[in-house]
Amino acid sequence: MEILKVIKFPWPLANIVLQHQERMNGTGYPKGLYGDEIMLEAGILVVADMVCTMLTDRPDRPACSIEQCIDELEINKGSLYEKRVVDVCMRLLLEKSYQLKTRGHAASCQHKPLSI
Repeated sequence: MEILKVIKFPWPLANIVLQHQERMNGTGYPKGLYGDEIMLEAGILVVADMVCTMLTDRPDRPACSIEQCIDELEINKGSLYEKRVVDVCMRLLLEKSYQLKTRGHAASCQHKPLSI
């Protein structure tokens, strides 16, 4: 985190990364931020991290299915995850042929362009 503070970016990247464990209902960390206190960019990172984590094999478990990932998003939309971000993510998963390509432990997200 300290490294990001000293590098000049056109966005508040250090704060975005710092907030990526925060949850909309205030149950996250490190500050227990609630709702609009969490930057939208951090909310995007939260959902992207969750989706990539669920859809990739891990040393302790196999990848989850797209259906399980969608269930997680739906169940926690608005409580853990930012509603607008979940809506866009759901469009990627359901309408835009989202795929997660993996090589070893590295993953890259592949999808058709999304028009909002």
